[in-house]
Amino acid sequence: QLQLVESGGGLVQPGGSLRLSCAASGLTLDGYAIGWFRQAPGKEREGVSCISRSGGSTKYADFVKGRFTISRSRDNAKNTVYLQMNSLKPEDTAVYYCAADQVYDDGCSTYVGGMNYWGKGTLVTVSS
Repeated sequence: QLQLVESGGGLVQPGGSLRLSCAASGLTLDGYAIGWFRQAPGKEREGVSCISRSGGSTKYADFVKGRFTISRSRDNAKNTVYLQMNSLKPEDTAVYYCAADQVYDDGCSTYVGGMNYWGKGTLVTVSS
């Protein structure tokens, strides 16, 4: 059973940066594409970014392009995925979740309904 734990959330001022981590246990992330999602109060969960098994393919939602960068660890464990968030805006405030999608190619998706495993989320608050 794959277990995912997000960390790195917190309170940051507009224009600031945070780096979220998604750490896996139980299984390695080798066979999984990983997605980051977020859910703001009163809103539906939405896809933010995803990265393929190899890390060679990434996707970003329009509202984070140029500000967020997804990456995955290159060490032998290969069990962590990161989301570097720069130039944060108040509208980025949400609980951020990572999720794993078992795939057999080198693509990725930010379709909420397609994920096999979810973490419990980490809260990001952007406020002055």
